[in-house]
Amino acid sequence: MIKTNNNSEIINAINLLLAEKRTSLAILRTAMAIFTLPLSVFTVLVATSKFYEFYSSLHFIIPLLIICSILVFLGVYLIFRSFRRIKEIDHKIHEIKKQQKTMKDLIDPCTLLTDISKLKKIVTFYLPFLCHLNKR
Repeated sequence: MIKTNNNSEIINAINLLLAEKRTSLAILRTAMAIFTLPLSVFTVLVATSKFYEFYSSLHFIIPLLIICSILVFLGVYLIFRSFRRIKEIDHKIHEIKKQQKTMKDLIDPCTLLTDISKLKKIVTFYLPFLCHLNKR
């Protein structure tokens, strides 16, 4: 990790890690939007299903289902990837805090959002809710 005692280098390293964490959080937000897009498309298809014949529109529906399934898999992949990345960054920040006892008071206020379980609770709370809304 960091082998220096220079406080400015430690602060710069932590700022870099926090910037990477913000990037991962932005990817997580984008992934949730990508994941919910196909659900919205299916909601529109179900809501307007009485206006078209399913078997006569199959040549439109099959490519749409393929694209939607790709988007769902992409969203799930990005969600898990961002969770893993945030956890790695939190571990690195924790290692720096353990190595640099003098910087602990300065580092702690910077890492208020390091609990990955809070993010998992938010996602597991909202995803079933979104799926339930789209089933209507």
